[in-house]
Amino acid sequence: MAKRISLREFQQDLTRRLAEMSNSGRRSALLAVTAGSENWLVDLSDAGEIIAAPSLTGVPLTRNWFRGLANVRGNLFSVVDLAAYCGDPLPPLTSESRMMLVGAKHGLHTALLVSRALGLRSLDDFEVDETFSDARPWIGGALRDSQNRLWKRLVVRPLLADPRFLDAGADAR
Repeated sequence: MAKRISLREFQQDLTRRLAEMSNSGRRSALLAVTAGSENWLVDLSDAGEIIAAPSLTGVPLTRNWFRGLANVRGNLFSVVDLAAYCGDPLPPLTSESRMMLVGAKHGLHTALLVSRALGLRSLDDFEVDETFSDARPWIGGALRDSQNRLWKRLVVRPLLADPRFLDAGADAR
């Protein structure tokens, strides 16, 4: 049976750990996620809250990457599937699917649906991939890990301002 702690103890421990991280001079932490077949790194400060994917309500006449609306504690969030938005086939929702509430920090109720959250990584664990290039302004370059896997950097603010991202309506045929 798991050890039970009070909410007060939990908050004090969390406050202490956050203070230690900010005082340690470490580089910012990155959240590692997979979306379809791609690996992504998001600055923790931009990742927002990460939650298990709740049930989604579809919205007719929208693009396939617009997965619908989700009710998160009484607030409606538009949900964009990151893999499908990037051109991959629409991945199925699984028990590992997660939503990053990326827009809350910017005053938008927008979430990105990812296939899996892999946890925190340090920038020190990666090397810059100098050969990578991508014209999309919301991709901030790429890094390679010790197993030579490619990780793209997701920059949230330009993504939220991207005209294609803002136009979820399906093309009329």
